[in-house]
Amino acid sequence: MAALRAHGALRMGGSLGLSVAGAESNVAIGLARLGHRVRWAGRVGADELGALVLRTLRAEGVDLDHAVTDDSGRPTGLLLTEPRLGTLTRVSYYRTGSAGSALTPAGVLPALAAGARVLHLTGITPALGASAAETVLAAAEAAHDTGIAVCLDVNYRSRLWTADQARAALRPLLAHTDLLVASEDELPLVLPQPEAGESAAVKSLLEAGVQEVIVKRGAQGATVVTADATTDRAARRVDAVDLVGAGDAFVAGYLSGLLDGADVPARLDRAVTTAAFAVATRGDWEGLPTRDELGLFDEPDGTTVR
Repeated sequence: MAALRAHGALRMGGSLGLSVAGAESNVAIGLARLGHRVRWAGRVGADELGALVLRTLRAEGVDLDHAVTDDSGRPTGLLLTEPRLGTLTRVSYYRTGSAGSALTPAGVLPALAAGARVLHLTGITPALGASAAETVLAAAEAAHDTGIAVCLDVNYRSRLWTADQARAALRPLLAHTDLLVASEDELPLVLPQPEAGESAAVKSLLEAGVQEVIVKRGAQGATVVTADATTDRAARRVDAVDLVGAGDAFVAGYLSGLLDGADVPARLDRAVTTAAFAVATRGDWEGLPTRDELGLFDEPDGTTVR
């Protein structure tokens, strides 16, 4: 979708910056910058904002062979962001009836061919409508059945649907999910008993067939739990500028490590590093690092790279 970013309260007017946003798009760009081959399957409107989305992804090296331009009059989705208190940002969505809500299995499943190794999904897409929810489930089933690792980031958005609606759509995905990503407060959305504590929740997910449960803890770092071990990693300390997109940057780093064959501690290290780049710069994806920039956080303060 397109993103309009305000520099202050929207009701006060002023200028807006136009860019591109979307959780899956952010992850795609993050992985492409780290040198991976990435394919994006989605739907945009036949409008200038749709052209901007496609142009941006193409410029970042993302394969768009399975991107669809909707010619039925559905517009490209839009969000507005406005800074309110420090790094607290308010987001307004305009996605009802958007091109993205009309995703179909026929438009997405062909993207799983030709050597795909990981399918990344989020809980945002099924919130857009029945067709989009059906497509996400069909993609998860098809990928899992063919040995493609399925990564599901819960990514709950309360302005798009209720917790009960999210639970009803997300729980059927668990049978096809290999890696589940969730913040601490999102775990109840994928549980039959939402009141369960974190330990019981993670145990339930592993018993349901999930191979790795990745719990994002914001400024406190993250935890990965598998059947064999629990691994914690503290967040990298940076001056936070914009927290929007940090979770997607984290996922991009973690999946990059997975694709490189790294073990869980190394994946987590890359994940918190890419997340730190995101929070240290404005925008959802603009500050994401290339592979040769991953080591910049290890340089002393005040270093100039010449």
